[in-house]
Amino acid sequence: MSTSGITPHIVVRDAASAVEWYRRAFGAEEHTRVMLPNGKLMSVELRFGASTVMLGDEFPEFGIVSPKSLGGTYGALVIATDDVDALWKRALEAGAEVFHPLEDAFWGERTGQVLDPSGHRWGLTQHIRDVAPEEIARAAAAAFGT
Repeated sequence: MSTSGITPHIVVRDAASAVEWYRRAFGAEEHTRVMLPNGKLMSVELRFGASTVMLGDEFPEFGIVSPKSLGGTYGALVIATDDVDALWKRALEAGAEVFHPLEDAFWGERTGQVLDPSGHRWGLTQHIRDVAPEEIARAAAAAFGT
């Protein structure tokens, strides 16, 4: 079996507004859009640098719902950047809510998480130093009390 990659597909309320927010907050570029006759967006392909994320409106009648309908999300999409502080500021200015503050982490990244207006969690990260796997394992054990 050959695999060419993974493309996340997220569901949002009011996909058209979400697309505009992702443009403002993260600099996403729209590649394709499939609009239904009722005005709902079945899918929009957004490019975040070299990565693609698909998104679409909720269709509750088919069990397709967003974090807003579910009361939250368990996962996060992560954007790696060369200037996480600038991207962090841009996201907050666009209306993102801080989920985990931006900080230097023991695994060698400056990282934090925000919630977008649609309820999706985004990790924003920048590599700042190389850390040996053994050092990461020791720090993780200490941090998680194992």
